[in-house]
Amino acid sequence: MEKYRIIRPTWAWLFASLLIFLPPSCKKEQKVATSPPEITIVEVLQMDIPVYKEFVGEVFGEKDIPIRARVEGFLEGIYFEEGFKVDKGQLLYAIDPDPLEARVNSQKSRVAEEETMLVKAKNDLDRYKPLAEMNAVSKIDLDAAQANYDAALSSLDAAKSNLRSAQIELGYTKVYSPINGIIGKTQAKVGDFVGREPNPVILNTVSETGNVKVDFFLTESEYLEIYREINQIRVERNMAPGDRLSKEDMGSLELILADGSVYPQPGTVDFIDRGIDPTTGSMLVQGNFPNPDFILRPGLYAKVKVKMEVIKGALMVPQRCVMELQGQHSVYVVDDNNVVESRQIVTGQRINDYWLVSEGLNPGEKIVIDALQKVRSGQQISPSLIDFENKSTPQ
Repeated sequence: MEKYRIIRPTWAWLFASLLIFLPPSCKKEQKVATSPPEITIVEVLQMDIPVYKEFVGEVFGEKDIPIRARVEGFLEGIYFEEGFKVDKGQLLYAIDPDPLEARVNSQKSRVAEEETMLVKAKNDLDRYKPLAEMNAVSKIDLDAAQANYDAALSSLDAAKSNLRSAQIELGYTKVYSPINGIIGKTQAKVGDFVGREPNPVILNTVSETGNVKVDFFLTESEYLEIYREINQIRVERNMAPGDRLSKEDMGSLELILADGSVYPQPGTVDFIDRGIDPTTGSMLVQGNFPNPDFILRPGLYAKVKVKMEVIKGALMVPQRCVMELQGQHSVYVVDDNNVVESRQIVTGQRINDYWLVSEGLNPGEKIVIDALQKVRSGQQISPSLIDFENKSTPQ
């Protein structure tokens, strides 16, 4: 019987077999070249930028007239509707007239007495004059009669003056509106004693609000900023230093109401006070605003937006382009070869959604606006230039 030999595989043979049947995917991978990332960039803006500041102002009527009780007495009547318009000459209040009517009657009696005394003195003088011419009476008697007449005449004039004063005070018991305007709430009720402290003396206030005044204050440095801007206008127009600018030259004011809305009517500067208040270090400025719809009422607080200066050729970049680290500001600048460079800049004021840049950038340079975390200095990118648009873009 033929014997068969059993062949046992070796490890070398198994390894060679595996190499034959390995799939092509296990071969050495080839390197794939990556393209530069696409990054959004914007251009550095250069324009003339008006710089504005906001000040807290208080609204006053064009005329705010306090209604005073000019005589003492009990308030008898109120003849208007509080919070509504009143007309010039309209009866507002009545104060009890009885004490003053009694004084008027007393003065009338005094006038009548003095008129009687004057008639008697006049008759005596007329009788003494012909007698003195005939030397029937002495000159001393004539002089005495003349003196009595002059004294009676003066006493009558004084009595008439007192009567007029009493009649004027009686007239103060009727209080009339001095202007057309809106009247507020009465500080007393019918039956209250008025006209003497601590009782109400000022009963109400009438305000003319077709135009309103808005008072606000500037610091010394803010005043100097405005002065330099005004002086620049004078220089450009060849005006003398003392020449007065028109309200239009002073620029318009904008009023921002308490709810954040912008009042539709622009205002003008009425005046700048003569000096700085030493206790506050501030200067009063008063603006004037038309109020055709009577929206603005005295006592309202609002922000007054004032143009302080115009920066010629200012460089502006969107705020979101700027990185800040330990008080230092920088941006990523893209050169003509599309290589990113980190550059430190010096920023000025924030104007809306922009930074004003005083150093570090040139007009027309391109800077990275998006994906700041994905770029680094020295990296090459594929830039995509966009126009930064925002509702608060500088005008």
